Amino acid sequence: MDNPARSRRSRSAVLQAALAIIARDGPGRLTLEALAREAGMSKGGLMHQYRSKAAVLQALLEHQLDYFDGFHREQQAEMGDGHPETHLAADLATAREASSMPRSVAFAILAAAAEEPGMLSVIRDRAAERLAGIRAEAADPDLATLRWLAAQGLVHGMLLGVSPLAAEERERLFARLMDAEQWRRGPPP
Repeated sequence: MDNPARSRRSRSAVLQAALAIIARDGPGRLTLEALAREAGMSKGGLMHQYRSKAAVLQALLEHQLDYFDGFHREQQAEMGDGHPETHLAADLATAREASSMPRSVAFAILAAAAEEPGMLSVIRDRAAERLAGIRAEAADPDLATLRWLAAQGLVHGMLLGVSPLAAEERERLFARLMDAEQWRRGPPP
């Protein structure tokens, strides 16, 4: 195996180890020593890939953002150019996907925010870009914004563990948010 492939594999092992530690022990237990032990490598080998805990958290955040950006692009491609609310529909589908992720991802983001609050600026910037695209294509920008914010609330409540909704109810609400026809004709009687 060549060095770049070995390095990619090591970096991936560290990220998976970080998620495992966060899910099992909580973000407060994420240390370089624990990461090295969980990933099955020396601390020196770990530090060759990531110089600090903040670097690991940044990589976790980027990994998740890359995943959701790819998912969003796939959703837009599946809808095609003829869909009237491509940006909103893709973002609602992405939020629905995020709500199905393990809470360890949320813990990783919270750990990143606690370690370095500036790391969250990339999330805020992407959200602003997405919302601008949603508003630009919407016949009713305020309604589109409300639907988007409702989806964000469903995701954040679930990820933070504060949502009183069961998964089935959350799924039903996502389906309703994603039903564009329903929003054009108004609420059911």
